[in-house]
Formats: sequence, C-alpha cells, structure tokens
Amino acid sequence: MTLDEAGLIAWGRRIGRDAARPLFLALRGELGAGKSVLARAVADGAGVRATMPSPTYNLVFHYEADRGAVVHVDLFRLRGPEEVRELGWREFGAEGEIVIVEWPERAERILPADRWDIEIQPGPAPDLRRITATRRGDAPGLPPP
Repeated sequence: MTLDEAGLIAWGRRIGRDAARPLFLALRGELGAGKSVLARAVADGAGVRATMPSPTYNLVFHYEADRGAVVHVDLFRLRGPEEVRELGWREFGAEGEIVIVEWPERAERILPADRWDIEIQPGPAPDLRRITATRRGDAPGLPPP
C-alpha cells in the first residue's frame, strides 16, 4: 500500500484504537522512513496522552494508555540480541500491551513468533511511503489503512 503522512497517521491511530492486544509491531525502514511517525500515531490511537520523543537515546519508553500500555523500543544503537535481553525483553508484550519496536533487525532471533512486520520505504513521490505489513504467526489482525 502507498500512504502519505496523513494516511500513515490515520492508519496508526486505527491500529492503536481497534487492534486486539497484546500486539507486537516490528517497524522496519531506513532513518527518516516514518517509523516514529507510525509509532506515535499508534500510541495516540491507544490513548497515550504523554509526549512521545524518539526512544533512540533512552531505548525504551513505557506509556499508560486507555486500554493497557504502549511500550516503544528503539534498538538502533544495540549490537544484538544479548543487549536486547538486558532491556527486560521478556517482560514486553504483557496482556493488554502494544509493543512497538523500531530497528527489530537487532533482535531478529528473539522476536516473538506472533507479530506484524511493517516495512516503510520511500514511495513514488517525496510525500508518499510504501508500506508492507506482514502478519507473522497468530498476531491479531490490523485494521485496513
């Protein structure tokens, strides 16, 4: 699918509002692709009222939401699964949580089997993005864009 930024935000809000939980989203794409834009929109749809900075320097943010919690993780600065485990990886994905992971490639071997891999790439025009959403395992469904 191809979306502009407004479409990406609207889809993210629907995911946060309507998708069943627990929900694990692995966001893939280059720097500046729109991963954090989508993450903030999902959190907004879930009812997070706090400002969501990029987690690049803090690695993990945990937000209370209307229906559970949203965990936003950025693995960009990590080298591999061993460092990821130190973040409390096994605790993520509790009942009612939405877990959003940017740069999931750093944890490929330990990603949950039930997840969505969402790749964001530049689109055919500067303001458009190509989105590929791949369901893995028994992940809950996502609303259409």
